[in-house]
Amino acid sequence: LIDGKNFLHDSWQRPEGGGGTSCMLEEGNIFERAGIGFSHVRGNKLPPAATAAHPEAAGRGWQAMGVSLVFHPRNPYVPTVHMNVRFFVARAQHADEKDIWWFGGGMDLTPYYGFEEDAVHFHQTCKDALTPHGAHLYPRFKAWCDEYFCLKHRNEQRGIGGIFFDDFSELGFDLGFAMLRSVGDAFMMAYEPIVMRRIGMPWGERERDHQLYRRGRYVEFNLVWDRGTHFGLQSGGRTESILLSMPPLVSWSYQRQPRSEEHTSELQSH
Repeated sequence: LIDGKNFLHDSWQRPEGGGGTSCMLEEGNIFERAGIGFSHVRGNKLPPAATAAHPEAAGRGWQAMGVSLVFHPRNPYVPTVHMNVRFFVARAQHADEKDIWWFGGGMDLTPYYGFEEDAVHFHQTCKDALTPHGAHLYPRFKAWCDEYFCLKHRNEQRGIGGIFFDDFSELGFDLGFAMLRSVGDAFMMAYEPIVMRRIGMPWGERERDHQLYRRGRYVEFNLVWDRGTHFGLQSGGRTESILLSMPPLVSWSYQRQPRSEEHTSELQSH
């Protein structure tokens, strides 16, 4: 509704079991690329990305279901956003075992030019979504997000964070699922007002150059550190859908130093 152009819907099946639908918008009015993916897949053997955290689940049959999205706007003053919610279960193999299951997800914001009011709004919306399910959750998930979305090879954050959680089962299924729904339902409230505030800001070649350079950090994180990307590729998932989150255009520069006017613009925007 914000962009005005329609998404392409691409449904697919996974040979080992399950499938999903990838929805893609490219060259939109506002979003240069926007991807939304739903998947419900299953398999007989967990990949290393899952067994590293749960070695007791090795050798079990499993199912995973999730919704994920990444929006890459064209205007450099509008931030990129990511959100996903997911559920995973490794089935018990014997009568004396129990299913191993957990929820995961969250949302995070990656501005190219930062505005304090946008950061405050995004984090407050995340906090409001979690507080009814436990006052301790937002501080914990915020810190988890900051730790997770860190490019350790550069000692940099990917963006301004948000919330992130994984391997989460402590509330039980019903309450945990209610919390997961709250996170998903809060996404539009967190992101749409920021888009509407920034979409009319004029920009030019300087801002575009900075945006493409910073998008490189997004790609680096997804390929080097992202657990979901690793799980998808290691489990034989559909590559086109796994890499749906990638920006359409990106650039790298060797030992780039900010130009003086670019540095001034970033300081003013903060």
